[in-house]
Amino acid sequence: MLIDPANDPPPGVPSVAAANWQGGMAATEHLVGLGHRRIAVIGGPGRTARDGGRVAGYRSAMAAAGLPVPSAYVRYGEISEAGARHRMGALLDLPEPPTAVFVCSDQMVPGVYRAVRGRGLRVPRDISVVGFDDLPQARWITPALTTVRQPLSEMAGAALRTLLRLMTGEVPEAIRTELSTRLMVRSSTAPPHHAPL
Repeated sequence: MLIDPANDPPPGVPSVAAANWQGGMAATEHLVGLGHRRIAVIGGPGRTARDGGRVAGYRSAMAAAGLPVPSAYVRYGEISEAGARHRMGALLDLPEPPTAVFVCSDQMVPGVYRAVRGRGLRVPRDISVVGFDDLPQARWITPALTTVRQPLSEMAGAALRTLLRLMTGEVPEAIRTELSTRLMVRSSTAPPHHAPL
């Protein structure tokens, strides 16, 4: 029994996860709805299935809005503050830097914020940021982070119910259970400021 596996579990192994594609789509649709057109994404390492779903949701929302996704706007790397700071710096160095970024893990957001501030820019005035997970730090970081909430307690409950069924010899109703995510809108997103970055 796996909870929120980074990659697809082996055949026959039950798992419970968040709806990563749905969350990535919601995060990006929120930015598009604010008027952003140059939206980048920062994913975790190795293009895991979990990050792949989140990035696929981003790509789907961009396609639905008729917006291009330049290859330079899609960045992957380790989930660390230093790595995220480096990747955000590379995005800001582009000839047409993004006005918004979807970060596939809240753990990377402090590095993104530091890269933005290091250029004399501000979140969300100069660049909007959306995370994923809704970790406790999302509420106390400044500005408070707009992020996709994973239903962690519901995921744990579903995993426990499945495990109990397996222990009694029952066959689970589904090998893979995906639970809906929810966008938590806070202070890190705003309509784009049209002064040049």
